[in-house]
Amino acid sequence: MRVLYSFPDTVGKPGIGWVAHHQVRHLVAQGVDVELYCTSVLPGSGIDGLASLVTTMEVGGRRIPHRALGVHRAYRRHDARVARALRSGRADADLVHTWPRAVLRTAAAAGERGVPVIREAPNTHTAHAYEVVAAEHRALGLPLESSETHAYDRDIVTLEEAEYAAADLLLVPSELAERTFIERGVEPERLALHRYGFDPDRFTPGQAGHADTDPLTVLFAARCEPRKALHHALSAWRRSGLGERGARFIICGEFVPGYREIVATDLEQRGVEFRGFSDDLDSVMREADVFVLPSVEEGSALVTYAAQGSGCVPVVSDAAGARCRHMHDGLVHHAGDVDVLAEHLRLLDGDRDLLRRLRSASIDTAATLTWENATRDLVRSYERALGSAVPA
Repeated sequence: MRVLYSFPDTVGKPGIGWVAHHQVRHLVAQGVDVELYCTSVLPGSGIDGLASLVTTMEVGGRRIPHRALGVHRAYRRHDARVARALRSGRADADLVHTWPRAVLRTAAAAGERGVPVIREAPNTHTAHAYEVVAAEHRALGLPLESSETHAYDRDIVTLEEAEYAAADLLLVPSELAERTFIERGVEPERLALHRYGFDPDRFTPGQAGHADTDPLTVLFAARCEPRKALHHALSAWRRSGLGERGARFIICGEFVPGYREIVATDLEQRGVEFRGFSDDLDSVMREADVFVLPSVEEGSALVTYAAQGSGCVPVVSDAAGARCRHMHDGLVHHAGDVDVLAEHLRLLDGDRDLLRRLRSASIDTAATLTWENATRDLVRSYERALGSAVPA
């Protein structure tokens, strides 16, 4: 199988760049012939030595920052470069894997050659995401700055809906994400449910659970913004009363402007430890018993995979896209239901047998959530797009 993998940003940088890095690396390891087109590669990522690598935003070996052209123009430039490579025959592939906002020209060129196009959809449907995030900001009285990723942009909605239509198959990372596309009129047969992963060499369980008498340690690690709903986690912490019983609530992340002021009083609660951004998240996770993420909107939060790999019990909203089942390997509440979230925290503090059972099951689940396993799912989606039978 020959795949042209088109990523209009830096492979290896945090976020989607890290997803692209792991997908490409594991595709190659599984025998897929990958030709990577990206704007640049983070040095030392392990991808920079790939035999079939074309960088579209480098001149003389030096990276051109997206901001030099403007992000949207940089993405369009990348899209045009890939399309030209397809039309000229320099890029020869059975299938093209694309990422948002760099699809239309590539898809048109691939269509001329009869090559199917897969489009990554790392989040929920864009219109859905805009609506949910805007509603949460309104509820908090916090303006949504136009520079924020989820600030409404009609042009982006129009572009992404055109990309959804241009692709043969859309990769969605969670059942929630899948549902938002169906609700917006995308045919179910054009959606492929897949998953992301975590690095098991980095994220490993710590000690085999704390003693029953040890205080519970809860961790939130994400961007501190309304979308991730740290305010719900802090409110639930107050209602649970765990801080008064010596439990700890560790918060790692950076605040968006204006949000810290909204939660300032709750940050002063007993037991709350705000640590800011951490580049040593694997060590922090091994301190924790519980990972909490009460997001109001997500595709499938990568940090939840890492938390499970680290032995944390996920206590998450049904909008977090986490790969866990309620009362099997985690606890799941409806997004925004602070009372139930508080109840779940109290439950794990008071029932250490349940905490141990969920932890054990979560670690078992994590064994299926590695990037290696995720890439096997991805290859099956490729085979589906190509119309071939999926091997037993």
